[in-house]
Amino acid sequence: MKASEIKQKTDDEILQQLDATRREIFQLRLKFQTSELKDTARIGKLRKDIARLETEMTARKAAKKA
Repeated sequence: MKASEIKQKTDDEILQQLDATRREIFQLRLKFQTSELKDTARIGKLRKDIARLETEMTARKAAKKA
């Protein structure tokens, strides 16, 4: 997910995306532990997506305070 895509989303959509991404990482970790996961790089990509989503939420909160 690109930062430009995230900026177009509403706060609620970002929170929903964060929740869904965290759930997906959890499922991938379970598959990784049972050696069922083929694309191990997916976990890292999702972690970066979470960081982008949280960064945008923090920026929006700071903008509201200012």
